[in-house]
Amino acid sequence: MLTDLKREAYEANIALPRHGLINLTFGNASAIDRSRGIFAIKPSGVAYADLRPSHMVLVDLEGRKVEGKLNPSSDTPTHRRLFLAFKKIGGVVHTHSSHATAFAQAGRTIPIFGTTHADYFNGDVPLTRKLTEFEISGAYEWATGNVIVERFLADNLDPLDFPGVLVQRHAPFTWGPTVAKAVEVAVAVECVAHLAYMSLQLNPKLRKIEPELLDKHFKRKHGPAAYYGQK
Repeated sequence: MLTDLKREAYEANIALPRHGLINLTFGNASAIDRSRGIFAIKPSGVAYADLRPSHMVLVDLEGRKVEGKLNPSSDTPTHRRLFLAFKKIGGVVHTHSSHATAFAQAGRTIPIFGTTHADYFNGDVPLTRKLTEFEISGAYEWATGNVIVERFLADNLDPLDFPGVLVQRHAPFTWGPTVAKAVEVAVAVECVAHLAYMSLQLNPKLRKIEPELLDKHFKRKHGPAAYYGQK
């Protein structure tokens, strides 16, 4: 089972450059086995072209390395914090995809202007606050996870209705019931960020999507009344 978990994390990680979401070694993906409390994550600083399933590092929810010869991603504490807080997620993805990261650096949410966005998020892609100087100088990666969790608690956001976030001055994190779904959401976040940027260029006074259209598109894919796709 843990071999399967490492393979699942590996497939997610190598999908990121294939989708154009990665430059250099920025970013990572992780997959968790909830029954064991263990997740597999990309090793730190290893080029995606060089990755193999055996390189994936296994870490438990206490932050201890369970298996692997390499050091896990430096973002491992952030992934661990999200797995601990969001009990229904099975995978986490972090990228520095260009348009989504531009919104994060600018300190702006990604506003919901159309149905492409509404297919994945029940509103704007949320934005965290800036980390404090104390948080940056201390357990920085754990604090990054904390500001994400804080943002969701503050507005009582369901992480399955809002499967991603922009960390201010940093970049996006996404998640889902599986790591493959988290990759899909990462692709969607970059797509809607690009669309929002272009839409604002065409119409700087553009208003957000009508609530009834948002509700229709989100609920046809999510929740008990969903009817999109195959059973």
